[in-house]
Amino acid sequence: MNSEPNELNVADPEERTMPRSPGQPEPATSEAASAAPVEPAPPAMAATRRVKLEGLNAYYGDNHAVRDVNLEFKPGHVTAIIGPSGCGKSTMVRCVNRMHEEIPGARSEGRVLLDEVDLHASSVDVVSVRRAVGMVFQKPNPFPTMSIFDNVASGLKFTGTARDEITDRVGSALEGAGLWEEVKGRLSSPGVSLSGGQQQRLCIARALAVEPEVLMMDEPCSALDPIATLKIEELIGQLKDQVTIAVVTHNLQQAGRVADTTAFMLNGEMIEVGSTDRMFTNPDDDRTEQYVTGKFG
Repeated sequence: MNSEPNELNVADPEERTMPRSPGQPEPATSEAASAAPVEPAPPAMAATRRVKLEGLNAYYGDNHAVRDVNLEFKPGHVTAIIGPSGCGKSTMVRCVNRMHEEIPGARSEGRVLLDEVDLHASSVDVVSVRRAVGMVFQKPNPFPTMSIFDNVASGLKFTGTARDEITDRVGSALEGAGLWEEVKGRLSSPGVSLSGGQQQRLCIARALAVEPEVLMMDEPCSALDPIATLKIEELIGQLKDQVTIAVVTHNLQQAGRVADTTAFMLNGEMIEVGSTDRMFTNPDDDRTEQYVTGKFG
């Protein structure tokens, strides 16, 4: 990943909005997928970016799912979002890269800042937002008709990356996702031929290929076995110096293992945020203590 901020930065610091993407050129072909793999260079350390939610509200029609949330995702930290089912965790993280607004009848209010750039500003291009803020979902979702190579390259083609850059970027992304050694000899095989844990790392590689500033992970291990879960957790620890990471999880033990900061949500509200150690041993709010000790949820 690049050490310098990518083209998604503010074009004019006075505007504090992200530039719109240029017109999309014709997608590059996947000829590189059948070529002999090129050993990728290890991804470079990248400066991470700060994300702040200010007064975030989200709705599904009349259902007020997220209520006036203020939260910060710090650079170089993993933030875990915990809480019972239906408390608004997934809705909140989907608001960060504006996927929530794709649902008919859904809307959001408030500000989502990437450093000083309001990602929800009307002048901001949604495609640019989703390049800056990658998303990994609960269930691995590789494109079923695409090869391993093309799955990772798909975002690069969509954004018009030069053809001669795609092979190197795909290799670096697979390396960054801890998958290169396992797939380098079969990049033309279908992505769905991989195991569940490998498919999830393939989806992480797909997100990393476009060099996001932020990675939102919505229950990334809930469908995986313990060994695959461990690999994903190790990967999260390795990536946090490169991208700002937030992880939604029902697994409190996982939050304790991977997160520097933990945020507890209940009924759409942000109840408490603090260091993970304190949240699990000496929380300020009784509801947090009841949840982390298993009294409800």
